[in-house]
Amino acid sequence: MLHRFSFAVLSVACLIASAAGTLAAQAYIIVDSKSGYVLQEHESRQKRQVGSLTKIATAMVVLDWAEKRSGDLNQVATIPADAFVGSENNVGFQPGDTATLRDLLYAALVQSDNVAAYTLAAHVGQTLQGVVPASGNGSPVALFVSQMNALAINLKMGRTRFVNPHGHDDVKPVPYSTALDMARLTRYAMDKAGFRFYVSQKERQISFTRAGKPMAYMLRNTNELLGRNGVEGVKTGRTARAGDCLVLSAQRQSEIIQHSPTSATVMPRHLIIVLLGSQSRFVEGEQLLNTGWALYDQWAANGRPMKKTL
Repeated sequence: MLHRFSFAVLSVACLIASAAGTLAAQAYIIVDSKSGYVLQEHESRQKRQVGSLTKIATAMVVLDWAEKRSGDLNQVATIPADAFVGSENNVGFQPGDTATLRDLLYAALVQSDNVAAYTLAAHVGQTLQGVVPASGNGSPVALFVSQMNALAINLKMGRTRFVNPHGHDDVKPVPYSTALDMARLTRYAMDKAGFRFYVSQKERQISFTRAGKPMAYMLRNTNELLGRNGVEGVKTGRTARAGDCLVLSAQRQSEIIQHSPTSATVMPRHLIIVLLGSQSRFVEGEQLLNTGWALYDQWAANGRPMKKTL
């Protein structure tokens, strides 16, 4: 039994050392989602650009607004002309197109459309005028971004600054965050059933209207690991400054800890992985996923000591 245990520990150690030695990512963190326990990290407090991972915060401001202010996600928003300034337009929206907030959320989260993210900010930001203190230039988008930063403060994301709703970073001031802060944000977001559903979709057809004519578009998720090895979301990001970025949420079957014949505890098993500044995010994401589960099993076997949490 001792030899078998020693071999298992050695195998985990080799896996961890191998993964750490081959990763080129500038920063990463692996976290147990339930407890916030940090299983492994590298430069997780280093400020970096995170690209479209920003849209996790954008989506949560919209979803929190809808929940707290009885906002209807079936509301129709008009795509503004300034949504196209410095933004990629993955879906092919045009100024004046109209779509529901729900379909814009799908476009922003599933296919990472910048125009959709900006339109969400402009529309929801209009409802915040006169409700929250003016920020920046006082525009609806600036008001919305102020709520993104307020959310960051509430989540103790002390090394994060959002400057727009999509993560475009060829601007001044430059936005930034950290792997640790993005893990905090993701843990909050994945606790919401609505958000979990959006980011779990491999494909999703959305509808919009152009000059009175109904249009349809099939979104395809940019997360190539979705649906593999228990991955259930969440978001990709990429800019020249940020490099390739990836946030993953993965689950395994819950563990049942039997205390007595009539008493047991069900322990959900969920990991959150944040990877920043990668050159091969899906390969490295898979490596971190394997490492994460090995570390999780070792941590669970040791009684889940809570040495470091988010």
